[in-house]
Amino acid sequence: MKQQAGPRMGPGAAPGRRHALQAARHKSAYPYALYLPAAVVYLVIFLVPTVMAFYFALTRWTLFDSTFVGLQNFRDFLDEQNLRIGFANTIFYAVATSGLKVVLGLLLGVLLTSRLRLRGFLRSVVFFPVLVSTVAVGITFSALLRPDTGLVNKVLALAGINGPDWLGEANTALLSVALVDVWKGVGLATVIYIAGIMSIPRDYYQAVAVDGGTAWHRFRHVTLPLSWPATYSVIILSFIGGLRSFDLIWTMTRGGPGFTSDTIASIIYKQYQAGFFGLSTAGNVLLFLIVTAIVVPLNYFLGKRQVAA
Repeated sequence: MKQQAGPRMGPGAAPGRRHALQAARHKSAYPYALYLPAAVVYLVIFLVPTVMAFYFALTRWTLFDSTFVGLQNFRDFLDEQNLRIGFANTIFYAVATSGLKVVLGLLLGVLLTSRLRLRGFLRSVVFFPVLVSTVAVGITFSALLRPDTGLVNKVLALAGINGPDWLGEANTALLSVALVDVWKGVGLATVIYIAGIMSIPRDYYQAVAVDGGTAWHRFRHVTLPLSWPATYSVIILSFIGGLRSFDLIWTMTRGGPGFTSDTIASIIYKQYQAGFFGLSTAGNVLLFLIVTAIVVPLNYFLGKRQVAA
């Protein structure tokens, strides 16, 4: 059998095809132009200051002068006597706050997606602390946690409990700040969990109900595993925030009593207050590297688990 020849291209076909290819290229390039404003902002706000920070970390600098000193700033910062305490406190603070936000956010998310009459109002109440200034929260809770006149110890006294000096004792200062941080940030975790839980298809819950499952079975076999993307987001965001936390700690304890609630960020700020600008810049660079070294593997591990789930 003879194979039929396809229709031949006319003399105007080649220019028409070139025009179509050019239009396709123009069309595919058009969305990238929309990225340009964001790319410029990212370059100016993040990349340029980051490169400058790495340079100034290698100098002793003031506002008008700088002297290149190599890695000396990094050596001096690593020799800081309170750095070990600050690093341990930073890790404890990040783990405690992110863990509590995951647990409480999940429980509140389940509660606030159930059939409650005041569900909308309670969602607003839970999210409200997120909108309040961190410094205002720190000042308010510093007053509430005072040993003699604070409302917390007065309430405990009514129950016959002698409350401690929450922010003035080494054993309770950092934990008290961490709990305040959880109170302020759990609203955001709850919103993320609400979005994750509401995206779960109702068919799964109906299947559990048909099999005679209880509320615990719905939570254990449907809500908990299928809300993993929300858990992943809350862990990463909360852990990064905990590693970088400074404003609430500084407002409530200023790293005290002594140096017992110092974190890496508060140590950096103290160096800046003392006028050691190059040293504090080196500390910021080290904090950036520490956060990157911890969060990138954590993100990879949690991401693999998310894919597997």
